[in-house]
Amino acid sequence: MTDTTTPDDRLIVALDVPNALAGHELAAQIGDAVGFYKIGLGMLTGGGLALANELKQEHGKRIFLDMKLFDISATVEAAVRGLAQFDLDFLTVHGDPHVVSAAREGAANSDMKILAVTILTSLDRGDLDQCLIQDGELSDLVQMRADRAFEAGADGVIASPHEAALIRALPSATGRLIVTPGVRPAGADLGDQKRVATPANAIADGADHIVVGRPVWKAQNPRAAAQAILTELKSPQAHNPNR
Repeated sequence: MTDTTTPDDRLIVALDVPNALAGHELAAQIGDAVGFYKIGLGMLTGGGLALANELKQEHGKRIFLDMKLFDISATVEAAVRGLAQFDLDFLTVHGDPHVVSAAREGAANSDMKILAVTILTSLDRGDLDQCLIQDGELSDLVQMRADRAFEAGADGVIASPHEAALIRALPSATGRLIVTPGVRPAGADLGDQKRVATPANAIADGADHIVVGRPVWKAQNPRAAAQAILTELKSPQAHNPNR
């Protein structure tokens, strides 16, 4: 997995596979085409942290640790401080202001960026009703949560492509990151995602990075699938004036 080129870091490939061995094999198949990987909760007990460290330290990859932390402030701060020692690039926490503030404290002596989750891209208004979340348009709630997260010190937010443009328009979003999951190449299976867009559209609407999982790791040729997405990101439609 030796890199010979500088890959386009706008694409983050989600290693949503069962364990570190499978993740290592997938990263080896993709090779130098991709330089940024997401490792989430699903791999945490399967060697996820060890894989993150290997990809970062031995192969020069950037790492997005998707933990979506949520707890009392002291616990979040301690957890983030512990994770910061791994020299990772991005870490997610829930976007509640007390969680973001605590995470910011925990990451204070590192370069790790704290990304706040607004509303999960697998949820729609009906799901929010079931969770007793306040009334209102989902896009309005996402924008409000993003604004409050920025005020609490978040380096960026996780939001669906549908809300990226609204968040980018916030004064508080200046200089902050927008990372969008729920991105699917045209014609791809949506899976459990309900608020999706193509890679080019997500970038054009204000995203700095897109996260793509199943369309890459379920492909017969993951490297080719990743390269096809990267080709789309080079198209005129994928222009983000903020980059």
